[in-house]
Amino acid sequence: MTQISTFIFDLDGTLVDSVPDLAVALNKTLVEFSLPTHAESVIRNWVGNGARVLVERGLRASIDSPKEEDIDNALVRFLLHYREAVCVHSALYKGVENTLRTLHNQGFNLALVTNKPFEFIAPILEAFSLTSVFCIALGGDSLKEKKPSPMPLLHVCNELGVGVNQCIMVGDSKNDILAAKAASMKSIGLTYGYNYGQDISQYNPDWVFDSFEEILSL
Repeated sequence: MTQISTFIFDLDGTLVDSVPDLAVALNKTLVEFSLPTHAESVIRNWVGNGARVLVERGLRASIDSPKEEDIDNALVRFLLHYREAVCVHSALYKGVENTLRTLHNQGFNLALVTNKPFEFIAPILEAFSLTSVFCIALGGDSLKEKKPSPMPLLHVCNELGVGVNQCIMVGDSKNDILAAKAASMKSIGLTYGYNYGQDISQYNPDWVFDSFEEILSL
């Protein structure tokens, strides 16, 4: 572990439980389209592949084959509602702030790679006073590809001038682990986040932790 210099973190389901605010925005959108709303517990299983996929899943719950135009229109409304209340009910998971600050103070590079649209990263980090601990942040629309593509992880390595063998990807979903494996990067799978009801260990991350603070045990 002495060669590790960089930790790359997912955002939703890893650092922040953002489902409460995402659910409100999605349900407001569905109401505008005269479609049924859904419980937060249901929407929780739809999060993790970016805003467009979340909206599409919301529509598909009532429409077998929504048109691309309908998805586009619903996405516009969803993003509007989410902008209005991006971090009202969202909360950091236990141990996140202390662990991030400890790693930062120890000299590790901390990067953020999420499939959430880039515009929402800054407001969330600012709300939790975490902007200064990250040296780079990428959203799902920052590059041509997003997780599970390795492109964002390799981009971070290139920008920071570090090798993949110096990095650990930390996330709660299969997209994080698959991206890490495709980049030949070590990974930590967290059991508490959003992974579509699947056991994160089945994707064989290098470590599986039940709490964020366990990262410090490395």
